[in-house]
Amino acid sequence: MFRLNDRADKILKKEVERCAAKDELAAEIQKDIILKQLEKMQSQRGNPATATELRQIFTIYPDFRPEVINKAAKANQKKSLNLIIIPVAVAGVASLAGMILLVNLPYPMIRRPVAKVAPILLLPSYISMDRNYREAISNVEEADQLVNRATSDADIKLGDEKVQKAQKNLDALPVWFLGYEPKFYCSLFSCNWRFTFDEFEDARRQIGRMKAVVFQEKNALTELKNTEKAIESAKQEYQNASTEIAKQKAIDSWQAGIDKIEEFPPSTLAGKQGTTKIKAYKRDFEKVVGYVAGNNRTSTLIKSAQQFAIAAAKLGEKPPYKYYEWEQKEQLWLDAIDFLEKVPLSDPGYVRARTLLAKYKSKLAEVRIEKQKEKDSIAALEDAQSRIERLLANNNYASREQIISQLQGIIDRLELVQPGTTAYPKARQLLTSAKKRLAQFQQ
Repeated sequence: MFRLNDRADKILKKEVERCAAKDELAAEIQKDIILKQLEKMQSQRGNPATATELRQIFTIYPDFRPEVINKAAKANQKKSLNLIIIPVAVAGVASLAGMILLVNLPYPMIRRPVAKVAPILLLPSYISMDRNYREAISNVEEADQLVNRATSDADIKLGDEKVQKAQKNLDALPVWFLGYEPKFYCSLFSCNWRFTFDEFEDARRQIGRMKAVVFQEKNALTELKNTEKAIESAKQEYQNASTEIAKQKAIDSWQAGIDKIEEFPPSTLAGKQGTTKIKAYKRDFEKVVGYVAGNNRTSTLIKSAQQFAIAAAKLGEKPPYKYYEWEQKEQLWLDAIDFLEKVPLSDPGYVRARTLLAKYKSKLAEVRIEKQKEKDSIAALEDAQSRIERLLANNNYASREQIISQLQGIIDRLELVQPGTTAYPKARQLLTSAKKRLAQFQQ
């Protein structure tokens, strides 16, 4: 005969419906798990399920009434009183293993009630969390030392590996369990759970910043190596040049490489390495070419332009920028361009000045595009906020169709706000709220 008869099944399912109605968030998952267990038991042949076995199935429902389980077990035994009871030790072991696997699934609605009534079942989860917690702390600290205090390319490479490992450890920590101390586990093993949600978010932000630093450092080091190769190539071209034009071309390339090294941010490893090498490059340049930077009009104008370009690049280190900040950046690039346009065609550094001029005009165009994006996004956000105020003021007098139309207009304006602008975070927040409200009216 089957292990669960129809009468007992109906009694249990009725209680499942009652428990599921109390927690809508967990209802579908828990209900689905229980029903599958009951269906499996109805199709299995063997001794009728006892109250103890049924109770194990419903551990994920802490408020599942014991009297209902006893009633179902009694109904399940009525047709089998004359049968010989067969030992079910093997089945019990398999059921326990399946239950441990079930309760350790990464779902809060399963783990939380189990943590209250049977914490020993969560031992595998506790061990995994403890290990990832310890490794996350260690890897974050090591990554910080290697990335933010790098002295060589190898430090950056190893720091990148530590950052990736720390990210995996943090991803393995369940956010809903942060700040919870598994007392049963800690009574058996040494553990130190200090991670709060805020500390977890700080660690994630720290990892994010270090990822950005690693990316910047790798790019800067690659650019430094390429620039050094370009300087060596220019030196060789100058020595092999047979005409004045070829020599001047090599000189311009040589000087451009030196200028580029000087532009590396001093906070980066590439900037620090470039600072130690730039003196030697300048000494070789002056010795071989006989050219002293800053002794003529071209060098003065170019250096002045570079100072404005550096100032424009450093102005406001954390985007997004406000509209007036984009205006300041625009003016600095205009000043840099003005100096370069004063370099006469007859000067030896004319080609280098023109090369920088093209670069700076491209930067100016980017700034103007971003400035316009900021202006348009602010205007769209302000218009949307005005529409929201009008909607709230007329909410009691407007029809359902009018409200839907006004909400759609608000959504259309908010979607015009572009990423990377100061208005974008507020616009996203309002957009989510407006879409939710629109969906309610459309139902």
